[in-house]
Amino acid sequence: MPPLARPALDPNTLARFVDPLPIPPVTKSDGTRAKVPLYRITMRETAIKVHRDLPPTRFWTYGGTLPGPTLETRSGQSLYVEWINALPPQHFLPIDHHLHGAESSKPEVRAVVHVHGAKVPPESDGYPEAWYEPGKSATCYYPNQQDAAMLWYHDHAMGINRLNIFAGLLGLFIVRDPHEDALGLPAGPYEIPLVLLDRLFDKDGQVYYPVSRDPAAPWVADFAGNATLINGRLFPYFDVEPRTYRFRLLNGSNSRFYNLELSSKPNMYQIGTDQGLLPRPVPLNLLSIAPGERADVVVDFSERLGQTAELLNGAVPIMQFRVGRRAAKAGVKPLPASLRPVPPIAESEAVTTRLLPLDEYKDRTQTPILMLLNRTHWNMPVTERPVIDTVEIWNLINLTEDTHPIHLHLVRFQILDRRKFDVHTYQTSGRLNYTAPAVKPDPAEAGWKDTVRAYARMVTRIIVRFEGYTGRYVWHCHILEHEDNEMMRPFEVVPQS
Repeated sequence: MPPLARPALDPNTLARFVDPLPIPPVTKSDGTRAKVPLYRITMRETAIKVHRDLPPTRFWTYGGTLPGPTLETRSGQSLYVEWINALPPQHFLPIDHHLHGAESSKPEVRAVVHVHGAKVPPESDGYPEAWYEPGKSATCYYPNQQDAAMLWYHDHAMGINRLNIFAGLLGLFIVRDPHEDALGLPAGPYEIPLVLLDRLFDKDGQVYYPVSRDPAAPWVADFAGNATLINGRLFPYFDVEPRTYRFRLLNGSNSRFYNLELSSKPNMYQIGTDQGLLPRPVPLNLLSIAPGERADVVVDFSERLGQTAELLNGAVPIMQFRVGRRAAKAGVKPLPASLRPVPPIAESEAVTTRLLPLDEYKDRTQTPILMLLNRTHWNMPVTERPVIDTVEIWNLINLTEDTHPIHLHLVRFQILDRRKFDVHTYQTSGRLNYTAPAVKPDPAEAGWKDTVRAYARMVTRIIVRFEGYTGRYVWHCHILEHEDNEMMRPFEVVPQS
């Protein structure tokens, strides 16, 4: 990544753990539409203090907070959201007009909202070309006919999605259901969302997005900030009682992968992933989470009375837990041995198996300039047309040296396995020559997913049932810099013939 054009803030010069962790507010409905709850959420520019010793930082937000207000609902209870664009007419981050969808003929500021992980009709999914300008709005319908899970909403405007999310346009969308309620998991003040975002700041405390060395084409292939915000704060602390807590984690960063662990090693279990609960709790020492992924984690602080524990990314502390000496509420239920069945989809059900290469293209200096799915640009004809209520196996053939988190809209899926292969043979002949046995997914991936890590130089197989709605959706890499530069493709769910 090229150096910053103006002096950068070193977050290590700031005092640590002086700001309490903010909890995103839960929004309330503004009435009804056709007897269905209606919410109105406005995108607007907002100044927010990310640290006690920094001036307020300019962000673009949903509802004036970072993250935006949390939408909470019940499985099977539908709702409408009017997403109102009240952003300024000019962008404050560097637009690359060479990218498809970000041409100079289009308005600088455009937005459209996608609820990541939601099973919704296509007109409410946030199609990247369905953007609208400041002064306009779009009302979307969310049926919520799905299991309990923590979803999230974010901008999805073609060609500038990475900039809009970097500016702050994201929030949580939580679906609950009776099955989850009956498990007695930590709830209320003991269920805490943790949204992780990495950023760069300048000396004035303002966010800074890096650019290439070519001022006419500022796109960069990835982004890694040196400052980690958790719920919009740098180095926050959180007071906990000596008992179990449930933490709902989202990696909302553009490109960064996190490897999280707790100092002092309290008992920690992963109980859920992108699309809800795992079959059983998985003991956890290290949590790896890619952009777009979520993790549902229970931590037991009961043996750490009066102590502190730090959340580390690698060896770097990013948050502190301060454990009190008494719990306000006794008799907390133990973690259940079984959480929710996840019946495997049999491979024999698949009616189609697709081979889908993930590739990148470099210039003479070996600098990435383009990423493609299935070697196909966005505006080429649709190549993936699954039939409604059928099962397909997708082989994600990663020819690159990077891990790509691949997200499919509309559907949830299961990971079958990953396997190393000979990249050169595939590139020259199209043959898959495997070089190692297939590896089953980790226990923490053994639930329903909507985003999968396609590891470098491996074939990652997923099995998908295309259900819910017909129409046009998208699949893409959730490294936002890649998604904005052609690593996104439409797919179309078609009716039964």
